Amino acid sequence: MRLYNTLSRQEEEFAPQRDGVVRMYACGLTVYARGHIGNFRTFLAVDLLRRTLRHVAGFEVHHVTNFTDVDDKTIAESQKAGVPLREYTTRFIEAFREDAASLGLEAPEDTPRATDQENLVAMADMIAALESRGHTYRSEGSIYFKISTLPQYGQLARLDHAGMISGARVDSDKYEKEDARDFVLWKATKPDEPTWDCGVGPGRPGWHIECSAMALRLLGPAPIDIHCGGVDMIFPHHENEIAQAEGATGHQFARFWFHVEHLLMDDGEKMSKSLGNVFTIRDILDQGYRASALRFLLISVHYRKQLRYSWATLQQAEEAVKRLYDCVLRLERVKDGTGADGWEARLETARADFRDKLQADVNVPGALGAVFELLREANAAVDAGTLSRAQAEATLTFFADCDKVLGVIALRRQEESAPPIPQDELDALMAARVQARRMRNFAEADRLRAELDARGVILEDSPTGTIWKRK
Repeated sequence: MRLYNTLSRQEEEFAPQRDGVVRMYACGLTVYARGHIGNFRTFLAVDLLRRTLRHVAGFEVHHVTNFTDVDDKTIAESQKAGVPLREYTTRFIEAFREDAASLGLEAPEDTPRATDQENLVAMADMIAALESRGHTYRSEGSIYFKISTLPQYGQLARLDHAGMISGARVDSDKYEKEDARDFVLWKATKPDEPTWDCGVGPGRPGWHIECSAMALRLLGPAPIDIHCGGVDMIFPHHENEIAQAEGATGHQFARFWFHVEHLLMDDGEKMSKSLGNVFTIRDILDQGYRASALRFLLISVHYRKQLRYSWATLQQAEEAVKRLYDCVLRLERVKDGTGADGWEARLETARADFRDKLQADVNVPGALGAVFELLREANAAVDAGTLSRAQAEATLTFFADCDKVLGVIALRRQEESAPPIPQDELDALMAARVQARRMRNFAEADRLRAELDARGVILEDSPTGTIWKRK
């Protein structure tokens, strides 16, 4: 297994350091609003990494994704809504879980909230350790990290040390690269803001300390194996996480850094809440598109390349998923053919190609290429009537094994399992059409087919009977 490591700027051989268990942390959503599909591009890339580590490399995975439920934005938005912080952020945690389930994301082993008591204590303990090692100073009730005390500061983002301004402080949770300066660890209590006192004085955590403390509490001791997030997290967030964790422990924080590129709109602008050009999962589904098509689109471009989103590319993704699922349905209906020469060897070649592509820095587009190349050959063999039943079953097993990583077929099957109209009504209309055809009343049969089509149900007739599919 090879992974690109942002820390070294190159691909490296990867294996977990302890017990065959990959200890992986991913920065989760800041829950002041519903996540958008740009956020979910990152979460899906992490999901593909997790599935590859488990189902292809054969490792056990302990995966943590947090919820940032206290920072400048969550406080400001909860106050604007006139709702207590915890209650306000819970709404968006529930929305995230709903969206993640609709896209078929596997659930991490842990999903901590920053404001959970045990996490606040871990943050305070890390700040105390930093104080004891001389990496902090206090000013006006807040505690700051002094970047001049850590010579390796800037290693992940490749910052120019000459441009750093140690001694000048930045209090906001997010800031730009030119603001490489001392950052806040624990903020002094302000009127009408939530406050805790876990041993370092009253106040609340800065954004950066949250992830460092939660990652080491749940995955430590340092180093953890992989830390994930979007490329926009490299600086300041991930750089500051490293400073805090390594300053407090004296050990490397994370061995590999896995960063996912931006999702861009068709006009080339990055999708972000601050620009106001966002689509949520719910927005996409409300337009009549399927979650399986969105999942396919978001995984179809390598995670280290920018992905352009448009309604046209989403429609292309829908067509690709339809082809894949239709092939699976055709294989399920194969009776028995003469037997295709060399088919077992062809399956093994496709399986090896799929595995090799994923083990080369999670090359999902390459792995999809292996799947669709076999799909074309499988369709041709079904058309020719050469596949035996055993060969069709072996091909279905191949697609099912690939889907343990891709997660598209299972999602489409789940979508197809429930019709867009009540099941009893669908059964009655299909039975009425069967009766009309028996009576040779083809005009009525066509009318019933057209009615179902208008309501989102496609009927497919075959020698073995009629099946329905979602439109």
